[in-house]
Amino acid sequence: MIVRLLVVGPIQANCYILGCERTKQAAIIDPGGDVNTILMTLAKDELNLLYIINTHGHFDHTGANKPLKAATGAELLIHRADAPMIMHQEQGGAMWGMEIQNSPPPNRYIDEGDIITFGDISLKVLHTPGHSPGGISLVTDKVVFVGDTLFAGSIGRTDLPGGDYEGLLHNVRTKIFTLGDDVVVYPGHGPQTTVGQEKQYNPFFAG
Repeated sequence: MIVRLLVVGPIQANCYILGCERTKQAAIIDPGGDVNTILMTLAKDELNLLYIINTHGHFDHTGANKPLKAATGAELLIHRADAPMIMHQEQGGAMWGMEIQNSPPPNRYIDEGDIITFGDISLKVLHTPGHSPGGISLVTDKVVFVGDTLFAGSIGRTDLPGGDYEGLLHNVRTKIFTLGDDVVVYPGHGPQTTVGQEKQYNPFFAG
């Protein structure tokens, strides 16, 4: 599996490009901005983008949905609960003093237990709300992409509309921490970590 990490957009969000080495089919997780950089990376690896996946609806993870979809024709996937957010990104960006394009509507809603397949890669969807009502995580081959649910040594903020602190902690404990200590965690901001590292040292889960 090809994995490319790009730090994009005005709030430096992690954008992940996943590609099948055999078929060159690909998916992108959280294209928050810098669409030209994303397109150049896809071209360099000769990847054919099939899916744009938003782990949640906040503009720093979805800001390049519109131009990326226009350039590639890829299908846009998001959980139903966060879908309204992406079509009103201008408002969210304005609150931060930024100009953000509204996203097109999703082609498909995804939810707990769904499988997204491209080439030899399958991503299993976990519904992990807490940072936002429609937050999801994506699991494949001893790795999990968690959006803003979990960070190295921290968790996603829960003071934004739809946030749920206790719900987030519960979902991390029951859906992320049960994946296995050696599973690599790719968060929406900052460095990667592992499930075992967070279970042992993350202060939000001590004890």
